[in-house]
Amino acid sequence: MKRLVAAVAFAAVATSATAADLNICVEGAYPPLSEINAAGDVVGFDINIANALCAEMGKSCEMVQSEWDGIIPALLEGKCDAIIASMSITEERKQRIDFSKKYYNTPGRFVAAEGAGLTDDAAGLKGKVVGLQRGTIFQDYMEGELPDVELKL
Repeated sequence: MKRLVAAVAFAAVATSATAADLNICVEGAYPPLSEINAAGDVVGFDINIANALCAEMGKSCEMVQSEWDGIIPALLEGKCDAIIASMSITEERKQRIDFSKKYYNTPGRFVAAEGAGLTDDAAGLKGKVVGLQRGTIFQDYMEGELPDVELKL
């Protein structure tokens, strides 16, 4: 049922394409959901979802690798017909683009080497450097909720 709902939502976006083939913006830097394999192809869960939706619609699709912070601009500039990526739905993003229903949820987690003294609160992050992906809701969260923590984007 979820696949059908996603296919219908995706089809609504795809009907605006004039060619038989669709260009799908994907990232390629979020393993195992989207990554570049040894052959240089973008593979992963998000790509499997895109291919399944394309097959359901009877369309051939080309995956267009885009940098994360340029993926929405690429859609808005017409470089692709849709985005299939592990993108959180936010109010800010909903002002610029339409979303299908969410097809999975990935909560954020802090991870550190054993013995690093990491705890689940702001005190446990004091003096630590946190690495995260630029342009994500996790960057927004850290900058808004924990502004004193050093970030490496």
